[in-house]
Amino acid sequence: MPHPDAPALRVAVLDLYDGQPNQGMRCIEAFLKGQSGPPLKADITYDVFEVRGEAAVPDLSYDAYISTGGPGSPWDGLDQPWEAAYFDWLEALWQHNRARYPKKHALFICHSFQLLCRYFEVGQVTKRPAQSFGIFEVHRLPGGHDEPLFDALPDPFWAADFRRWQVVQPDHDRVAALGASLLAREQPYEEYPYERALMGIRLSPELVGVQFHPEADPEGMLAHFRRPAQRKAVIGSFCEARYQRLIARLKEKQYLTPTHQTVIPTFLRRALRATHHTLAPAA
Repeated sequence: MPHPDAPALRVAVLDLYDGQPNQGMRCIEAFLKGQSGPPLKADITYDVFEVRGEAAVPDLSYDAYISTGGPGSPWDGLDQPWEAAYFDWLEALWQHNRARYPKKHALFICHSFQLLCRYFEVGQVTKRPAQSFGIFEVHRLPGGHDEPLFDALPDPFWAADFRRWQVVQPDHDRVAALGASLLAREQPYEEYPYERALMGIRLSPELVGVQFHPEADPEGMLAHFRRPAQRKAVIGSFCEARYQRLIARLKEKQYLTPTHQTVIPTFLRRALRATHHTLAPAA
């Protein structure tokens, strides 16, 4: 339990899993409940909004926002009420941070990262030539060398990466006009001579998106993938060797643990500081 005088942080979680079973929400809620990651020494409360199932989005009264991964295509919401509501929320958040204090921090994960890139038109959101499924290297781009969420991580670092879609062909003029920074790209694949997809972008000091899953915890993921049904599904979709490589990397702490212990805890600490330093800088 946090100390009675601990600073408070209200977080809104935008759930894009569309009611499908997943590990992402479990992992995110573990951070917010103080059950995962280094202690934050804050009184965190949170609400979950079912974006795709109910077209529910938060208002701007929260201190921070985490928008999750999810199944399917990042184009599934075209002409759907939930996508319109989501983009209205995103625009309102963007406009708030341009003119008001305290600034509201938001983290966009995987599916949400793709929606973020779609909305701000910073790159092409396309289907990946082959599904990414496992724990892989993430390589920093020049903009990622000063990225606060990556400060304690090596270069490259390792992250959980499960996706059929990608962001490629960044529009560098658009990125510059927004004042954004491209943070990272995926590892090279000798067998796939394709453009390496973006793995992170910082739209502003407050808004950041990553293509990988920083919430993934090695212990929980290991237990999940060791279940007979999951083992059978992975081997059926890929192969025994891919499954064994995933299990081996979940067992070894040098792969996933640093990312799990760094990215979301750092995001929450930065949001907490912004919330409790509410005055605008002097002119």
